[in-house]
Amino acid sequence: MPKTIIEPFKIKVIEPIRMTTRQERETHLAEAGNNLFALHSSDVLIDLLTDSGTSAMSAAQWAGLTDGDESYAGSRSYYRFERAVRDLTGLKHVIPTHQGRAAEKILFSIVGGKDKVIPNNTHFDTTRANIEFSGATALDLACHEGDDFSSDYPFKGNMDVAALREVLETHGRERVPLVMVTITNNSHGGQAVSLENVRAIREACDEFRVPLFIDGCRFAENSYLVKLREPGQRERPVIDIAREFFRLANGCTFSAKKDAFANIGGFIAVDDDELAQKARNLLILTEGFPTYGGLAGRDLEAIAIGLEEILHEDYLAYRLRTAEYLAEHIRSEGVPILWPPGGHAVYLDARRFLPHVPPELLPGQAIACELYLEAGIRSCEIGTAMFGHTDPQTGHEIPSRMDLVRLALPRRVYTQSHFDYVAEAIVDVYKRRDRLRGMKFAYQAPMLRHFTARFEYV
Repeated sequence: MPKTIIEPFKIKVIEPIRMTTRQERETHLAEAGNNLFALHSSDVLIDLLTDSGTSAMSAAQWAGLTDGDESYAGSRSYYRFERAVRDLTGLKHVIPTHQGRAAEKILFSIVGGKDKVIPNNTHFDTTRANIEFSGATALDLACHEGDDFSSDYPFKGNMDVAALREVLETHGRERVPLVMVTITNNSHGGQAVSLENVRAIREACDEFRVPLFIDGCRFAENSYLVKLREPGQRERPVIDIAREFFRLANGCTFSAKKDAFANIGGFIAVDDDELAQKARNLLILTEGFPTYGGLAGRDLEAIAIGLEEILHEDYLAYRLRTAEYLAEHIRSEGVPILWPPGGHAVYLDARRFLPHVPPELLPGQAIACELYLEAGIRSCEIGTAMFGHTDPQTGHEIPSRMDLVRLALPRRVYTQSHFDYVAEAIVDVYKRRDRLRGMKFAYQAPMLRHFTARFEYV
């Protein structure tokens, strides 16, 4: 039997890639203010900006689009969607939203507010923004093992449970309305979270009578990493591991644009009747009637099918091997990365990649721009541009905890030759890394600044 893990699908439809020259890309990037979010997608050769909403849907999902029930209320597509979510999560109330950040906005509009504290292993950008917009404090409690980017520790996405207990003891149920765990831990390098860790978090939450919520965007990838890495899990079906994660929680938020192969959609699922009613009231105000929640019936169908397909273990083996393949290739050439790779992305360590560029001069943004100029690859800075801030007193840039460049892998979109091309480009840029300059903000918005900022070279 061959050892090569092949794509567990056949390609039936293709989308041409428009090839560009470096001179063309220099013009495009300058016009975009050196912000990769502002590029036209047609000017990108390999788009690794995000894995959110960029998946290739299956034949079954495309067929499901034709069967969507577009009734305003009581759509049969909603009830199929509801069954799929309940089967996975075991949670009583299923409330659709048009994407994950809409679910976050509704949830934290209800439980957030001044003087509230929301702990997480690591908040992602939209989660943090929605918490802080409500007036609450978003608190990151990542485990210390995650600070060593080179070690083989398998669960660097874990929460520091001792730190969580200290927060709960200090603030109590009155100020901590819920604890959240993000699986996988995207902002901390897409690293996996162990079942043992979530069980310990659940125990602490029970002791202080605080609900536990899961941000389950990449639950399937995390569950497969648990199967491979956590003692005692190797023989369990991935779906059983996934169900245990959700059944340890009182609720969850979910972006179906990740581990459901859908191009749009999300949901909140909770057991609490009162919270569910408040969420539905806000949903009607901002998203739509509770049986469509800002989504077309056809999208609800695609999500329901995707939640089944994402748990196919031959797909998950291929998915994780793809990330490992890219990571191993560039690591063997000396490129500093966060190791071991998670399931959805490979993360370059920008501070080790460009040691001559201080964090306040945005080394991750400099690398991301150079990868685009070199080979038309669009990646995403996850570091000081995204999570740092400007000191209001001095005007100086306050760096984030780490500076990474994320190469997110769209699901079922690219083949091995695409990733060979990406690896070659990264290695070429790394070999001439001494020539790269730092960057600074030319414009930044007050919140989620990385989406619309403009940058200039120093």
